[in-house]
Amino acid sequence: MSRIAYVNGRYLPHASAAVGIEDRGFQFADGVYEVCEVRRGQLVDERRHMARLARSLRELKIAAPMPPSALSVVMHETVRRNRIRDGIVYLQVTRGEARRDFPFPAAGTRPSVIVTARSSDLEKLEKVATDGIPVVTVPDIRWQRVDIKSVALLPNVLAKQAARDKGGKEAWLVDAQGRVTEGASSNAWIVTRDGKLITRPLGNDILPGITRSVVIEVSKAQGLAFEERAFTVDEAYEAREAFVTSASQIVMPVISIDGRPVGNGGPGLVSSALRREYHRHAEFS
Repeated sequence: MSRIAYVNGRYLPHASAAVGIEDRGFQFADGVYEVCEVRRGQLVDERRHMARLARSLRELKIAAPMPPSALSVVMHETVRRNRIRDGIVYLQVTRGEARRDFPFPAAGTRPSVIVTARSSDLEKLEKVATDGIPVVTVPDIRWQRVDIKSVALLPNVLAKQAARDKGGKEAWLVDAQGRVTEGASSNAWIVTRDGKLITRPLGNDILPGITRSVVIEVSKAQGLAFEERAFTVDEAYEAREAFVTSASQIVMPVISIDGRPVGNGGPGLVSSALRREYHRHAEFS
């Protein structure tokens, strides 16, 4: 079956879906996006994703392309037309198409909206989680507003590739003080030797991950000791466990950092339990 994409009011075959060459998302990375998990044909944490989308649009002064209820219909319809049972739905909103110029285009320029969906192999994902993943640390060279989920991801691409070149599956970005900010496409966590769950607090230097927020709820429900603070690479080396969170990976155990085994070198009990319990606390729509 041919994949279907939604582009500016039309459902089109994926291969022929397109925006104009002067779309500001293409010219300037002037846009934002969201990635929502699909489980059993339902969107996971749609409300939270739409709230973050609205915030990103406000921060960049991009007009909302349509009411949230209408956008929800488009996302669900894209999932339905692609017959996605388990996978992800991707939503991108740009400032629209206009003559290439740095200042914002004229008021009334219509934002571009793109929605795609694809299936995921849950059995394969569970196998990866059972084995865990290696991560590699790289300097964080991104702009100073990564709390906005912008499509400007070139530094993330370079970081991810640098990690892959060294055998890693994810890059952990490190600030000038030697502290981990987050992953190239995930939030970063450790479990200390005394069992405390640690992740960096929200600010302009990390993305307010939706999966991150749900995992915090799960950890509280399980009675885990939890602290939001920055942690150093050296602390991560000495951690009992480590893991990353994202919509596509949920809770993914980290088994090594820069080639050094984390804990006993396998997925830990805390990360495995958080992954197992995650969808009991997530919202479905």
